[in-house]
Amino acid sequence: MRCPYCGCDDTKVIDSRYADDRQRRRRCCPVCGKRFTTYEVVERPELLVNKKDNTYEPFDRNKLIKGLSFAVKKRPVQGSVIIAIADEIENMCLAQNRDQISTAQISDIVLSRLRDIDEVAYVRFASVNKDFDNVERFLELISELRKGDSVPDED
Repeated sequence: MRCPYCGCDDTKVIDSRYADDRQRRRRCCPVCGKRFTTYEVVERPELLVNKKDNTYEPFDRNKLIKGLSFAVKKRPVQGSVIIAIADEIENMCLAQNRDQISTAQISDIVLSRLRDIDEVAYVRFASVNKDFDNVERFLELISELRKGDSVPDED
């Protein structure tokens, strides 16, 4: 690491600790004696979302949280649950070293979690994220939810 004061290429690490999802290193320059702090972060591949129209856009966790918030609006679901679902999707992709995920896969994960958390939120999210071409298909989803059976996948 180059010293920001004198430009020396050989600085010494005098303290290192993990802070705020990154490695904090306190360094000292052997030439000028000045100290400075650097932060080291892991560079992750950008996660892309494959949309229904076969275009790609960067994964936006805030967009997912906004959609989940709409689904749970005025329902007894805590905000921490919404954050946990978004974290789960993002962490799953990172753990599997994936660089893309489809909107259908995201929707399926969210729906599987919402089904166990709140049925109204589940139906709200499904109504926006699944393409129901008729009322019967929507009623079928609700009927399957009431029976406690697995909800059939969208064709």
